[in-house]
Amino acid sequence: MTGGGEVLRVGNASGFYGDRFDAVREMLTGGPLDVLTGDYLAELTMLILGRDRLKDPARGYAKTFLRQLEEGLGLAVERGVRIVTNAGGLNPAGLADAVRELAARVGVRVRVAHVEGDDLLARYAGREGVLTANAYLGGGGIAACLRAGADVVVTGRVTDAALVSGAAAAHFGWAPTDHDRLAGAVVAGHVLECGTQATGGNYAFFAEHDLRRPGFPVAEIAADGSSVITKQAGTGGVVNVGTVTAQLLYETAGARYAGPDVTARLDSVCLTEDGPDRVRIEGVRGEAPPSTLKVGLTRLGGWRNAVTFVLTGLDIEAKAALVKQQMDAAFAAAGRRPASVEWSLARTDHVDAAVQEEASALLRLVVRDADQGAVGRVVSGAAIELALGSIPGFHVTAPPGKGEPYGVFEAEYVDGAGVSHTAVLPDGGRVEVPPPGETRELVPLPDPALPEPLAHDGRFRRAPLGLVAGARSGDKGGSANVGVWARTDAAWRWLAHELTVERLRELLPETAGLAVTRHVLPNVRSLNFVIDGLLGAGVAAQARFDPQAKAVGEWLRARHLDIPEVLL
Repeated sequence: MTGGGEVLRVGNASGFYGDRFDAVREMLTGGPLDVLTGDYLAELTMLILGRDRLKDPARGYAKTFLRQLEEGLGLAVERGVRIVTNAGGLNPAGLADAVRELAARVGVRVRVAHVEGDDLLARYAGREGVLTANAYLGGGGIAACLRAGADVVVTGRVTDAALVSGAAAAHFGWAPTDHDRLAGAVVAGHVLECGTQATGGNYAFFAEHDLRRPGFPVAEIAADGSSVITKQAGTGGVVNVGTVTAQLLYETAGARYAGPDVTARLDSVCLTEDGPDRVRIEGVRGEAPPSTLKVGLTRLGGWRNAVTFVLTGLDIEAKAALVKQQMDAAFAAAGRRPASVEWSLARTDHVDAAVQEEASALLRLVVRDADQGAVGRVVSGAAIELALGSIPGFHVTAPPGKGEPYGVFEAEYVDGAGVSHTAVLPDGGRVEVPPPGETRELVPLPDPALPEPLAHDGRFRRAPLGLVAGARSGDKGGSANVGVWARTDAAWRWLAHELTVERLRELLPETAGLAVTRHVLPNVRSLNFVIDGLLGAGVAAQARFDPQAKAVGEWLRARHLDIPEVLL
């Protein structure tokens, strides 16, 4: 797969394990494609697959992908579309074998390859509780498999963008030192990796478009690494500079976006409209990657239980205080207080509400302990026994259970040269992917110059930030990232000076006491905030109401501040 045409058309049909099932068929029948990718892995997914593997060592991969291929495999071969997916999870060899068995059963001839070497669990055998340990590999193994003629390439834990950059490197014959080209493909891959988030899904300005069923995205990648993000004709949703900017900011941090193949300079990205539902990405610069690889570790952190008490009508604070006192007394009487006891009160109640639900607040109790017994009957029994002897109108949203295990995600870094990145070719041959010949340690860039402040008549109006700015947020381990972008140059000249770390702390009081870093990306009129520790031990630990920080950006947009009237 080298020396391809002027443009490589790469589509995406999955942004997570559980995404729209019929997307594979839609993408294969909706228009011309060269490569179809599917991203099935996330931090929480690795924990789920790890638990699957404990039950059956032959599993550990995304079973949904196989069901999608029952029809999709024949369509792909018929249309000459190659499939590249990380659905192999913890067992890429097992999934590759399952694809071969499926192909034989449905009568389709395909060449299947896989990439391995990411599984480093053996290195952590002495660390208590570690369930999975996987290095984030780059696209080199994918490229080797495609160059060897693979129709289907299955990987384990590679970076999400590697599904695209590996395919592009194979198609255009790029060398590992083609940093700018690789960086351009990495940015395109990052935009595609979350599926419909690039075509209007989770978009701040959703009300301006018909987003009932957005189509999945396509990247038309050129030999120089530039690309056009689009979608197939007739599909729903929208592709514009805003939707692409939102996804560009998603789960990133500073201007240097480091990966195992290349460090992409996000501060060099230029986005322009290229026609209806077409956005051109160009100007991306790349640098040599760091010498280390990120390793994602998951482990069972203990046991968790939760109860949500409904408090209705008057005296909400006093009702909350009584429930807390009664539950604390029950723990004391049992002599078994959970190691972690967290309370939160959501004042969802309205004064003089005409609907009962609108007259109610939610008091949430979350407990954690290494021992299941400490979060089971001790908690559920105490909560239910309050039914006739507590606050007026006592009830809970659901009966409390016996507790469930929760996971913890941690990230470490290892020397990339010590990780065996291996492409297992369709004929069974094995190709070792060498580490990058050139590396560059990651050093933060100095803050860029800010634009000139907005000149205006001095009149302000108290209004939500979301009237002039979009946002998208997400999770990275225990940290959250919140990307904010301005829709106009005038709004950018105000936003860049107004939304400082200090102002963010005022608008989002939950960030008090946490480290917050602001990154400025003038080319895309954006600010990217990283809030360390907001999610505790990560998404699997369910440490807060919004455990993946998906809605933190929308919370920020709903906050009011003084905005110059000329922007409203």
